[in-house]
Amino acid sequence: MALYQVNISYDGTGYHGYQRQTDLRTIQGEIEKALKKIGWNGESIVSSGRTDTGVHAEEQVATFIMDWPHSDTELQKALNVNLPDDIVIRKIQKKTEQNFHPRFDAKSRIYRYQIYVNQERSPLLERYCWRVWPEPDITLMNSGAELLTGTHDFWWTGRPYERGGRTERIIKEANWDYAKDAALRMNFLIHGNSFLYHMVRRLVFVLVQVGLGKVKISDVTDAFEGNNNLPPGIAPAKGLFLEKIIY
Repeated sequence: MALYQVNISYDGTGYHGYQRQTDLRTIQGEIEKALKKIGWNGESIVSSGRTDTGVHAEEQVATFIMDWPHSDTELQKALNVNLPDDIVIRKIQKKTEQNFHPRFDAKSRIYRYQIYVNQERSPLLERYCWRVWPEPDITLMNSGAELLTGTHDFWWTGRPYERGGRTERIIKEANWDYAKDAALRMNFLIHGNSFLYHMVRRLVFVLVQVGLGKVKISDVTDAFEGNNNLPPGIAPAKGLFLEKIIY
């Protein structure tokens, strides 16, 4: 028996989130079904975290214990053959440290959110971006993003996944930039130790409202100080990607 780590990439459009749910199609559920087809007898894979319904991942990380008599490469191929086209195992490795935990050993996580600016729908962008119109001021959005870095109580952005959990988080980096291939596509990158439920999507929504002139920078500052007068709303799930887990 050996402990294996897998790096997973997926399109979350057709799934009810990452975490296994009874009678609902999920990323974890599909991976476990693929594992069982090749002889895995475990009850549950262990993951670095979960993503919501419709959220995508460039790199999700999970582990499982399995008796596999062949090479890591052959295990990767066997899993990918049994996975749907919108999920792929990008990397697999046998862990020497048997106490490795993909969630608790993670130092930080990077998320990316994509928007595009257009008055009309773009069928080729709509699946993976939030369409915003008119064009928000990226300078204002970055001024708001600067307020996020450091250690703060993000109580106004979401809730902990565990009941009674802390809402304080450490954000190492947060910024907006134009996509390299299109002046009217913008990416928001945020790097933090961990995130609350809906936190990134809430932050994106608020910062876009700042860029549209509907929310003041001072309103964001007030929220950190306990006076939350920000409008309700979160950005659509389809624009959010789990970019990378840092160990």
